[in-house]
Amino acid sequence: MNEQLPLRAFAEKAYLDYSMYVIKDRALPYIGDGLKPVQRRIIYAMSELGLKATAKFKKSARTVGDVLGKYHPHGDMACYEAMVLMAQDFAYRYPFVDGQGNWGSSDDPKSFAAMRYTESRLTPYAELLLKELGQGTVDWQPNFDGSLEEPKILPARIPNILLNGASGIAVGMSTDIPPHNFREVVKATIYLLENPDANLDDLCTIVTGPDFPSQAEIITSRQELKEIYANGFGSIKMRAAFSKEDSNVVINALPYQVSGSKIQEQIAQKMRAKKLPMVVDVRDESDHETPTRIVLELRSNRVDIDVLMNHLFATTDLEHSYRVNMNVIGLDGRPQVKNLLQILREWLEFRIITVRRRLQYRLDKILARLHILDGLLIAYLNIDQVIAIIREHDHPKPVLIETFALSDKQAEAILELKLRNLAKLEEMKIRSEQDELTKEKQEIESILDSDKKLKKLIVSELSKDAEQYGDDRVSLLIEREEAKILKVEEIVPSEPVTVILSTNGWVRSAKGHDIDPAGLSNKAGDSFMTAVLGKSNQQVAFLDSTGRSYAISASKLPSARGLGDPLTSYFKPPVGSSFVTALMGNDEQNYLLASDSGYGFIAKLSDFYTKNRAGKTLLTVAKYSKALPPKLIENIEEQYLAAVTNEGRLLLFPVADLPVLARGKGNKIINMSAAKIKAHEEFLVDFALLHENNKLIIHAGKRSFTLKSSDLAYYQGERGRRGSKLPRAFRKIDKLEVV
Repeated sequence: MNEQLPLRAFAEKAYLDYSMYVIKDRALPYIGDGLKPVQRRIIYAMSELGLKATAKFKKSARTVGDVLGKYHPHGDMACYEAMVLMAQDFAYRYPFVDGQGNWGSSDDPKSFAAMRYTESRLTPYAELLLKELGQGTVDWQPNFDGSLEEPKILPARIPNILLNGASGIAVGMSTDIPPHNFREVVKATIYLLENPDANLDDLCTIVTGPDFPSQAEIITSRQELKEIYANGFGSIKMRAAFSKEDSNVVINALPYQVSGSKIQEQIAQKMRAKKLPMVVDVRDESDHETPTRIVLELRSNRVDIDVLMNHLFATTDLEHSYRVNMNVIGLDGRPQVKNLLQILREWLEFRIITVRRRLQYRLDKILARLHILDGLLIAYLNIDQVIAIIREHDHPKPVLIETFALSDKQAEAILELKLRNLAKLEEMKIRSEQDELTKEKQEIESILDSDKKLKKLIVSELSKDAEQYGDDRVSLLIEREEAKILKVEEIVPSEPVTVILSTNGWVRSAKGHDIDPAGLSNKAGDSFMTAVLGKSNQQVAFLDSTGRSYAISASKLPSARGLGDPLTSYFKPPVGSSFVTALMGNDEQNYLLASDSGYGFIAKLSDFYTKNRAGKTLLTVAKYSKALPPKLIENIEEQYLAAVTNEGRLLLFPVADLPVLARGKGNKIINMSAAKIKAHEEFLVDFALLHENNKLIIHAGKRSFTLKSSDLAYYQGERGRRGSKLPRAFRKIDKLEVV
């Protein structure tokens, strides 16, 4: 009968089944042995091929063939890549596979040779996962076609889940467990076994942090590491190790899985962009003995190496972050993000179960052998009668069982005895074996009956493994200050420059301050607008008629030997807008911004800066209005603002009456008719900043009119007032000038 299901229900069930398969049988490791299925099958297949650490190497294709044909019917390259990863000592803290041939390099992990060329066998470390396999320690399951059996898990003697870590992406979840140091993890495991009430703080004093197969520094603080171990997730930062040799910087170790060639390319790219003028050359001097040696040749001995390296840490992969997400499949078969304490406790539970099963398996074997030995001893003590029964009866087995009260197995063992084993010496051997097995039986029973003895046995085994396989920490834990990106002015050489802006928005930069910018030639129909003096390592700010500001490093501007470039090739101003000025100087300098609708405020030069090509709205300007060129304020408390309209009204008031803002419309400078402003019949023509002793020159066409400080008192008033009328001949104002 065909079963019918709604498409929605079928799709949901199919997707959930698939996602659970990916989570449990492909992507996430099991807490007991710390392995994914493909890794477990590779190790088991290699052990079945006899490829132990002491065996001869065999072609990797042989292993991959066995894995695919017997246990893991997936892609051969996927399987081989998993095997390669298990052999790379720069990828695994404690590799499982001992490779011979080209297995890739830290600079290019994917450069390994094909499986038909490489040879492999298991490492001694892998034996820790296999040593107890045939001792009843784990459950077995049929392989994919039911022709063979494979272990569901491997009876790991150590918490491999932490030692080698794991990474994988499943459906809706992933895992990223960093590797750790053998001795630290075993010491913490023993401590927890002996002190069941131990807390996370106790364990974090032993497990100080991850231990990657790289001599780069882990710069994450101890407090952050403790939070990661408490939550089971977080982020770890690693930083390259470097030293100074003569006038060069030598990078000796790179962060885990960071490519040396990529680092060189990143540094070379900065050099080509003239962002690292203090570095003359970068070269790779790595070889077989020193896998990582990248040399930075510096321009001089005066370069501050710490500042330079801090900049490189902030802008290249010399500092790298690693996600931590300790998501594992627990003993209950469910995936869960676990903290350090949970992982070790659960692994210890797994280990206790494994050791109990191993001891029980051995005890059962001993009891079975003692039972056989009891029967054999009866036979030796009654050898003549046993021989007579065997000679006289066609079916001696039931007769032996009845005569000597033997079990079926005992009778079978007697009948299988060889004639040469009937010597008198054999009785002594049986009794000796009985004594030894009885003693071992008593020891095992006492361990199984005592949790204290069982723990002592596990501690002893862990300690021996740590002594044999443990090593010193590779990744040093050193807290460092946060890396900072150098500002442009700190990188680019500081040389005097003059930046020239034309009326049509073309820009160029001339070396020095002694040039005549107005005398430079321009494109046809273009003319000189303004020039600003500064340094090559400073930012140049621009303001357009819509009130948007822009910024670029002076070092990026074209030379004044040519006609320059249009600013539109660097920025994306609004359609129909035009640039009104260029500014350079100290970031803390104050400027007065104003629109011709009569509003304005005070802003710092740093407020003009932005990395956005489209700029940022600094001065809010109405559609019927436009921004005027800003003016530098020398002293807010002492200067006055003179504002003049097209109707010939002049108002003078203290600059300090205007607000200091980072952006906005500002406050009203001079009062004008709103209707006339909207129709652009009345507007602010110009404004100027002056001290008490300054004179103000008013230009109207070919005429000019000078107002002395005594004359200016007539035009002084409160901010936002209408202002006083200028003489009739000077009401069509062009500009103001301060002398």
